[in-house]
Amino acid sequence: MDYKDEQDNELEALESIYCGELEILDVEPFYTFAIPINTEEYEPDTGNGLSCRLEFTYTAQYPDEPLLISIEEPENFEKGNAEKLKEHLMQEMNENLGMVMVFTLVSAAKEWLNVQWDRIKFKREESAALKLKEEEEAERKKFEGTRVTVETFLSWKEKFDEEMGYTKRREMADREVKKLTGRELFMTDKTLDQSDLKFLDDDSVKVDESLFQNLDDLELEDDDDDDDPDYEPNVSDDRT
Repeated sequence: MDYKDEQDNELEALESIYCGELEILDVEPFYTFAIPINTEEYEPDTGNGLSCRLEFTYTAQYPDEPLLISIEEPENFEKGNAEKLKEHLMQEMNENLGMVMVFTLVSAAKEWLNVQWDRIKFKREESAALKLKEEEEAERKKFEGTRVTVETFLSWKEKFDEEMGYTKRREMADREVKKLTGRELFMTDKTLDQSDLKFLDDDSVKVDESLFQNLDDLELEDDDDDDDPDYEPNVSDDRT
């Protein structure tokens, strides 16, 4: 078999199939060329889809022996996926030895990328759904609050009354309702026991003595005995 002729014919066919995409990198000692591949949903610089460049190098006895393959510029690949893709292509090569196979390898690589992208999408969607469920659960717990018992209610009410000032106002109201007697007021306010003394010492307070000069002219009658219907004169008083 003329391996060089087989390789030249395959490369010519590949340039026709991947027109504008295939790039020849080297020609000596054997052709080295690159073909970019990507998933159907690939969008550059968006995180959507997978892409990479497959670099092939012919060997002396290709296609009766494997050619060299490398995975370059992987985009959005998960860790280890480049190595897994290469292993997949090596298996394909071993199954197709004896015939030109670059087109078959490129097609197998594209299919592998699409399968991986579907798996990645499923994981992303599953993760997003789980996150949404956790957020909804957290939001629901906010509205549910804590189960109320007598003890938790009384504790809450005490704190609430304290914060709202109800406790202090209630204490003031209780003191207002409890009316103090004069004695209690006197004993409570220590300033009151000095008030009368201060009043007596005050020189501004004067007594009009003329008001008491004519007290002797007043006719005062003792009506207590006369008005009592049960009153009887004491006989022993007359005998003395």
